[in-house]
Amino acid sequence: MKVLFTVSAWPGHYYPLVPLGWGLQAAGHEVRFACAPSQQGTLARAGLTPAPVLAEIDMAFLARTQNVRKAAEGAWPYPSLPPHPVTGRPMADLAEFSFEREIVPRYVKPLKESYAAAVEYAGRWRPDLVVHELLSMEGLLAARVHDVPSVLHLWGPVGTTEDPALGLVPRDFTGAFGSYGVGELGPDLIERAIDPCPAPLRGSLPAGTQRLPMRYVPYNGPGAMPEWLLDAPDRPRVCVVWGNSPRRMVGADAFALPRILRALDGLGVEVVLAAGPKDAAELDDLPPWVRLLEDFPLQQLLPACRAVIHHGGAGAVMTAVAHGVPQLVVPHAMDQFANASRVAASGCGLVVPGPEMSAEAVREAVVRLLDEPCLSAAAGELRAEVAAMPSPLTVANEL
Repeated sequence: MKVLFTVSAWPGHYYPLVPLGWGLQAAGHEVRFACAPSQQGTLARAGLTPAPVLAEIDMAFLARTQNVRKAAEGAWPYPSLPPHPVTGRPMADLAEFSFEREIVPRYVKPLKESYAAAVEYAGRWRPDLVVHELLSMEGLLAARVHDVPSVLHLWGPVGTTEDPALGLVPRDFTGAFGSYGVGELGPDLIERAIDPCPAPLRGSLPAGTQRLPMRYVPYNGPGAMPEWLLDAPDRPRVCVVWGNSPRRMVGADAFALPRILRALDGLGVEVVLAAGPKDAAELDDLPPWVRLLEDFPLQQLLPACRAVIHHGGAGAVMTAVAHGVPQLVVPHAMDQFANASRVAASGCGLVVPGPEMSAEAVREAVVRLLDEPCLSAAAGELRAEVAAMPSPLTVANEL
């Protein structure tokens, strides 16, 4: 069987799909990932075959435009304006950005090209099945046009009928779905969805969508595991992981690392800071109780930690759940708030909203994560639920 994946140009969106790609390959199927050229190296390093035929669509630009829209509506919760959607630099006035002037060349035009490329590629390669993620509806269109089954692969706790303002199922501004005569793009057009979440974390889907549970197998990129992670620490080890998305989407208000480190000072913990080179470079000299790992795969680090602090991205949430690690979520934008609310509701973690964050609130939350057995017990129960879900290889055979 030939299986075509389509993915957007943000690794965090398609990393959850990698284990299913492995499972399909292990079952003897031919797998290709249609992607933008910028993503072919990342996919190849994961042991998958990229097909770099899709257009480059700037995910950060899309997120920033939503933030500018919120600011225009008076719903922006930060003291400074959001970054300019094109440059990423701070805005002094919302009038600096024009939706009408920028949306067509930077989003609508490349999206239309990407839709056409996916349809053409599927017509030439003739897949038997198409798998796509939430922000790569090229796969859904190609499957509909060529009359082959398709399945949406969710990232984590959010489904297809969450708050429409999140834009998780994008509108078809290109009119491509209508021009191909396959219906109007929306949640009801999705017939099947692979869901990696245990029941307490699951997002909402339309009644007509078939939910296919699949165990979340963490993959956060390649990397060698240092031997010291095998040694038991002499004090509680707390992981602080900070992706590059908060500051790219929100701006300087989302650079929370200095406040988080101040909050942990004096708690008698060992901190392992997993951050990108840019964020790490802007920190002052780190104290001896902080160990820095730049661009390190989280799935290797969390099994050795008692607690984790992160910004609420689906990858961090689900990796912590899969390893049974209590988590403190500090959400700043987009689906991070929905992810955080589900973590709190499940009992496996706590939330300190990014716009209201203080060192005192973080400190209090971390003490609770380390001292309250109910939080670690809930995290352990969720880990057991994840382990009992069908493996990617099992789901590959079902597909």
